[in-house]
Amino acid sequence: MIVFLHGVPETAELWDGVRDAIGRESQAWKLPGFGCPRPEGFGATKDEYNDWILAELDKLGEPVDLVGHDWGGAFSIRVATKYPERIRSWVSDVGALAAPDYEWHDFAKIWQTPGEGEAFFETQLATPVEERAATYQLFGLDENASKKLASMGDETMATCILDLYRSATPNAYASWGADFAPTKAPGLILIASDDPFGDAAASAKVAEMLGARVATIEGAGHFWPLQDPAQGARALVEFWDSLA
Repeated sequence: MIVFLHGVPETAELWDGVRDAIGRESQAWKLPGFGCPRPEGFGATKDEYNDWILAELDKLGEPVDLVGHDWGGAFSIRVATKYPERIRSWVSDVGALAAPDYEWHDFAKIWQTPGEGEAFFETQLATPVEERAATYQLFGLDENASKKLASMGDETMATCILDLYRSATPNAYASWGADFAPTKAPGLILIASDDPFGDAAASAKVAEMLGARVATIEGAGHFWPLQDPAQGARALVEFWDSLA
């Protein structure tokens, strides 16, 4: 079974094109609060999301091929390094996020700042979807993909994003890094060549630290699953086929 994990600010629909292109049995999970309700008492911290993922993996009852984008990629790395028995293989497209000296991007810094983060999302949600979509076109998405992504956000997601990012200061490595070592399950770090939030050199170093392979998605940005799902799917299938 292949399991896809989305990131921020997205829902599981991010993976529709990739899932169609791979043509294999898969599931794309909605993280709590992302296109679905936020459970009562759920703090939306990085560790609570990780625990939720582990519980869902246990329900499947078999090791999976885990694929994550953005925060979903960070969770894939966490599972691979701390709970390797849950997976057959793993993929992440945010290798740099696991680096010891990783510094959050400017949007994350706003979200991590009380008051500023709330104001950011208040403005965002008050902005018509068409205008929000225009911003995503700056990241290489066409009109349809931009509207799809812009339509995913809501107030519940916004509060979860704030809590998630505020649980990850100064970075993910600070609390998870002690377990970052070569993984028992084979891994792949995807690098989108035009990702403004990425760092190819840092991602390559993380891949070396984790004993993972590296593949590049050429000409695509951060939201490559929407921008070029076919190229991403080819990289994934090539990786999985090599494990047989």
